[in-house]
Parts: sequence; structure tokens; C-alpha cells
Amino acid sequence: MKIIYEDNHIIVVEKEPNIPSQQDKTGDIDMLTLVKQYIKEKYNKPGEVYVGLIHRLDRPVGGVMVFSRTSKSASRLSEQVRNKKIKKKYLAVVDGKINKSIGTLEDYLYKDEKNNISKVVDESKKNAKFAKLDYEVLDYDEKRDLSLVKINLHTGRHHQIRVQFANFNHSLYGDQKYGKRGKQKQIRLWAYELEIEHPVKKEKMTFRSLPDWSMCKYVDVNKL
Repeated sequence: MKIIYEDNHIIVVEKEPNIPSQQDKTGDIDMLTLVKQYIKEKYNKPGEVYVGLIHRLDRPVGGVMVFSRTSKSASRLSEQVRNKKIKKKYLAVVDGKINKSIGTLEDYLYKDEKNNISKVVDESKKNAKFAKLDYEVLDYDEKRDLSLVKINLHTGRHHQIRVQFANFNHSLYGDQKYGKRGKQKQIRLWAYELEIEHPVKKEKMTFRSLPDWSMCKYVDVNKL
């Protein structure tokens, strides 16, 4: 597990793809448990270690996550989540060439709880929720017909990026649930930037991480 930043109040780590954010029905090792184990071993702490889960990334998605090390920090960071003060940006590889290099996607999404999927629906549908994101195309691989895009989320809906880009006819490469092509089994979606206000210092802090995708080989994360 890669540690990006840590102090007495928070710990910021890089989540690898296919690890759950927290324990699920599979029983596979999860990020919350890994962080607890790391702190317990590094600081030789007896008994149960407190670590607060502040936000989640879908199991197939990798990238930056912040955890709290105290209940006070957890409360303050959770409040930032509720007030939409925590900002996340993503990188994705999508099918095809996007004609408009900079754009905004706005849809209404409905979550099908039974099948654990979301759909783009008419805004009049009961329980439909507004979803908005901005995107910018960073690169295009003509040989493979794939585009690298960065994404700024305005809302945090269930499977939002995956659903909106599939509806945009540019589904995420490797998306087994919403995608339409290819044998690639690992979805190309990465939370590359996380911005928070430190729960104690009250300073704005930005953390970044890049995936090891071939299309990111020449990308400077600090210039995104």
C-alpha cells in the first residue's frame, strides 16, 4: 500500500484497483482493514486501532483515498463530504474519439438497487437524481481508438462516470458492466486528485497519484 501523506489526524493512501474500500460480502481484504493494520504495526499500537472511512471508491477503481485517524477528524471530514467541499478528479480511458475536446455531461440517473446498476432516465422519473461532470480530452490513441480524459465531478452519483460516458457512446475501457467492447478486464478509471481542508490545521491540501497506464506515460500529474 502506497502512503501519500500521514500525520496524527489523517492518512492519505493510494488504493489499488479491485480492493474494496471497506469489508463486503466477498470477505476479501479491504482498504480500511489495510490502513488499520499499517497503523497498528508502524506505531506498535495495542488493541483496536481507530480509522475512519470518509469516502469510497468503487472496487474496480484505483486512486487517492483519505482516512481519518481520530473521531474528531472523521466528523469534520464527513461534514466536508456532506457540504461538497471535498473535491475529486478522475482520469479515464474511454472508447472512441471524442469530437468535442472539452465538454460537460448533464443527465438524470436512476439507481436500480436490485441489480446494482444506474441508468440515464428522464428527469420526471421518480427518484431520478441530477448528475453533472466536466471532461477534457488529454490524448487520443488512433491505433487502439481510445481517448484519455480527465474528469471533474460536480455530483457524486452511483457509477456516475461509467454511466454517463456509456450514454455518451464513449464507455470506459474495460468496463464489464456498462462497456461494449474488448477483452480488457480492468476498468480504466482512476481518482488522481483529492482536495480537502485539513480537519485540524484548516489548510487546503491537494493529493495526487497517477496510474501506470501506458496512456499516462508522459502525463505530468502536477500540470493536469
